[in-house]
Amino acid sequence: MNNTVKGIMLGAAAGVALTAAFGTPKVGTATAATSTYEHLELLGDIFERTRSAYVEEVDEKELIESAINGMLTSLDPHSSYIPPKDFGDFQADTKGEFGGLGIEVTMEEGFVKVVSPIDDTPADKAGLKAGDFITHIDSESVLGLTIGDAVERMRGLVGTDIELTIAREGADEPFDVTITRDTIKIKAVRYRVEGDIGYVRISKFSEKTFDDLAAGMASIKEELGANAVAGYVVDLRNNPGGLLTQAVAVSDAFLDKGEIVSTRGRDQQNADRYNAQLGDLADGKPVVVLVNGGSASASEIVAGALQDHRRGIVVGEKTFGKGSVQTIMPLSSKGAIRLTTARYYTPSGRSIQALGVEPDIVVKQVELDTEKNAEEERPRYSESQIRGSLANDSLTEEEKEIRRKEEEAHAATEKLRKEDYQLAYAIDLLHGLSVYSGFAEQ
Repeated sequence: MNNTVKGIMLGAAAGVALTAAFGTPKVGTATAATSTYEHLELLGDIFERTRSAYVEEVDEKELIESAINGMLTSLDPHSSYIPPKDFGDFQADTKGEFGGLGIEVTMEEGFVKVVSPIDDTPADKAGLKAGDFITHIDSESVLGLTIGDAVERMRGLVGTDIELTIAREGADEPFDVTITRDTIKIKAVRYRVEGDIGYVRISKFSEKTFDDLAAGMASIKEELGANAVAGYVVDLRNNPGGLLTQAVAVSDAFLDKGEIVSTRGRDQQNADRYNAQLGDLADGKPVVVLVNGGSASASEIVAGALQDHRRGIVVGEKTFGKGSVQTIMPLSSKGAIRLTTARYYTPSGRSIQALGVEPDIVVKQVELDTEKNAEEERPRYSESQIRGSLANDSLTEEEKEIRRKEEEAHAATEKLRKEDYQLAYAIDLLHGLSVYSGFAEQ
């Protein structure tokens, strides 16, 4: 019999012997141990028969790895075995640089489902969307593959092409997309100024996400002046998640106190709670959090924490609904297992597992037909355009300048509305909150 399987069986047998040596166990415990030993013996028997009698010669190492992966993937879609050759890629992923297409995927109904494409990656540029199903890879069906197998097939040398067959809701038929593999360098945080609004886009929670966020918000304040910032948009759309510690740090960036998230595993006594520390990078300014169906895991922790504390208004569409925590456990073989070890809960005690975070304001992303709108748009005139109309004598030069800047901001938002309707809505909402808070302070 294969030495690896022998080791499993001998370990189980040793466990039974130790139990007997330290006293008579309860009947239930003894029965369970015997049952476990019998099933391990069954596993060894099946392995030996397969190895010796299968129609073709099998690779014993691959057979054992498949058995391990099958055991883990039967638990939930997020538990899996990471062989040594893939573990290095996984570690690079959390550090912000790796090779591939640039998509976060899961398995659903036997097909590979896109959780979200990552910003500025080959998959994103090719037009893949959250919720797409990958049915074939290079014309071969993905049915029967594990998520690890599918990911491995999508990897390849930089510069090589891969053809994915995509089934998309709303599309009449599946269609093919050819993508060129590339080295994926993730810039976790991007930022810019939209009028008097600070826009911060977080695409993934990797090791440097919080540091990049803090630097970005500092740059926004420097550009506008801290007191001139009307509010912040935190864009978590199509953010597939990442490190729990970074989700906690980003949430803490906008909170002064209170619980951010709690995690609870099998043993309730080992529950972990993460609390905010004093200090708000947004200086108390209003915050709008943008989410959609591609916002998952760590993104949902941030959205849920700010929503429960009423620190941010969540706008967009319902999130993905991944409310579990995975722990990476390195193995002596240089590989690792990715095992679901806990569920997480928002500050109010709710689990978003399979439910997602419901936005405070539901706003669908709509694509405006700009050509049709241009055809239907008619010229509009105002009093100021009529020859001989009276001039306004109530505004000072300073007030006229303020009015001019407001008109420029509104024009910019109107243009943005055609490009990104959800973001334009968030900016309008922040302007409304800013005006309201101004009245409240008077």
